Amino acid sequence: MQLLSVNVAHPRSVTYRGRTYPTAIFKEPVAGRVMIRRLNIDGDSQGNLKTHGGPDMAVYAFGHENYAGWERTFGRKLPFGAFGENLTVTGMDEAETCIGDIFRIGGARLQVTEPRTPCHKLAMKFEDDDLPRRFAATGHVGFYFRVLDEGEIGAGDDIVLEARDPARLSIAEVLGLWADKGATAEALARAVGVAALSATWKERFAARLKALAAAASATEADRLEWSHERLTWV
Repeated sequence: MQLLSVNVAHPRSVTYRGRTYPTAIFKEPVAGRVMIRRLNIDGDSQGNLKTHGGPDMAVYAFGHENYAGWERTFGRKLPFGAFGENLTVTGMDEAETCIGDIFRIGGARLQVTEPRTPCHKLAMKFEDDDLPRRFAATGHVGFYFRVLDEGEIGAGDDIVLEARDPARLSIAEVLGLWADKGATAEALARAVGVAALSATWKERFAARLKALAAAASATEADRLEWSHERLTWV
């Protein structure tokens, strides 16, 4: 596993489809070494702190192995940072990388927290309204880190796995669970129980778990009422 590029940008206003908003998706590679801080990388910040940034989304990584397919789609070479990632990496597949896994890159220690969920800003950058859906459908969306230890990093650094989370809930499994509208209570509870999962994704799964419990309770109440009515009728 290796870090190929560190990419940063500050927000700028962009108008697309009649809407203007701040975005920092236009990342550019950094020369030399740069500090990773608790909330972002030096030279980088987020355009909308309601949906981006914070301790659970401090740094976004995306696998360079996925570039080739998109380059064929767009018919051109794509620069590092093209998908808005802070870290362009190799060897970190979503099927193997798990929530809570801890990695050392240069002088920084990072912990995996959640998958990326592509939004309209990706559509805006590539002027393709359907791109977020297609990007998500590949399953290769990258993932976010929280920063456990600040430190300097730079292109060419090895990415060293320091600890695997015992729950072994992969990024691919999180995405699959979110897409599975028939997910079981057991599967949802497993995800909620992963300590390192970001607060946002825990809330999402906890809400679905609560809805399942409410539905089960309502079904049981209907069954008891039917049984009581039948018994009374008899």
